Amino acid sequence: MQKLPRTMAKGNPLKGFLFGFSPEVYSLLYRLMKVPMLDLAAEHSPYRKELEAAFQRVLNSGRFVLGPEVESFEREIAAWIGVPHAIGVSNGSDALLLALQAVGVGPGDEVICPTYTFFATAGAVARLGGKPVFVDSAECCYNMRADQVADNIGPRTKAIIVVHLFGQCADMNPILAVAKKHGLPLIEDAAQALGAKDKGRQAGTMGTLGTFSFFPTKNLGALGEGGLITTQDASLAEKIRKLRVHGAKEKYFHEMIGGNFRLHELQAAFLRVKLRHLDSALARRRENAGQLLKALQEKWGAIMPLDSCVCQGQGQVRNFKPETVLLPFSCQSGEGGQTWNQFVIRVTGKGKRDALRFKLAAEGIQTEVYYPRAMHEQECFSSKKNIFPIATMLSQETLALPLSLVP
Repeated sequence: MQKLPRTMAKGNPLKGFLFGFSPEVYSLLYRLMKVPMLDLAAEHSPYRKELEAAFQRVLNSGRFVLGPEVESFEREIAAWIGVPHAIGVSNGSDALLLALQAVGVGPGDEVICPTYTFFATAGAVARLGGKPVFVDSAECCYNMRADQVADNIGPRTKAIIVVHLFGQCADMNPILAVAKKHGLPLIEDAAQALGAKDKGRQAGTMGTLGTFSFFPTKNLGALGEGGLITTQDASLAEKIRKLRVHGAKEKYFHEMIGGNFRLHELQAAFLRVKLRHLDSALARRRENAGQLLKALQEKWGAIMPLDSCVCQGQGQVRNFKPETVLLPFSCQSGEGGQTWNQFVIRVTGKGKRDALRFKLAAEGIQTEVYYPRAMHEQECFSSKKNIFPIATMLSQETLALPLSLVP
């Protein structure tokens, strides 16, 4: 595992840094990275032979779409998560689309969701003709402010999407209570949170439906694209199984308008292999995250941003001087609360996050920005009426570090 860079080992990592990299130089630096965000070749190396055997098994079977590998994977992942129904689909974005379609979201309907998230959350709503209604983020875990959900429910509200961001569950109890009070389906966007827990409950088991992504960078990643929908509701599961094959249970007999959202046999076979190693992979991520938290405190003087969770707007938010490095805060206590799909710090002050990113690039360390522009600021959704100060701040100050960057 890569150590913290020698030139940044003590004190403020931003001090004395000079701006001036051109985009061309920055692009060159990234091609020369010694510490990538994720080394998939190295990750797959311990069970490469198992993956190759899975490929041969599918190749020899002659079945490539929705066959025994998908069926077996659905049973195995359902048991691992703890739900009766798991439906493999084409990718995480389509999982959200199918979940919304299954609960009846259509033109003119409003769906409440966070603004600080990946585009697919809000994009799925818009693809069905609906309108995403955004809420701000909590400054602790960066998930949606639970107390703002109720304030945004109106006569056209059809559903709520809660996102479990960066491997940590949102504060679910108050959101579940609001959904129940108003009779609204609640969809968990758990694309980044497979295995994360809220008060002992697995992500994807608490709402009406849970959606997951198996993009290669996820903690359980396919060797390509893949997604999953989970539910406790047998009728919804049956509906989604029809929707993923053009709305038909029997070939050529279409009960509803669906689409081609099928999970491929080969990806299911690869995912079955990786699922067998998931518990140990998550344990390593938690161990690395713990070491990195300690190292950043000791070497960079990084600090925790808060003393307690403020998901419901409670408590006092602290002000920090510019160039302060803030560690990721875990609202979920206990074993399994965080899965560290991303290790995201904050660097306070205008431009200071980007200065640190350039500095790390010069040291050969890759970083990522999740997300440089919140949904309410995107051209396709922007409105001058929408002001979300915490989400805007997070888009300017957050930086994801590779978990391999530990002493």
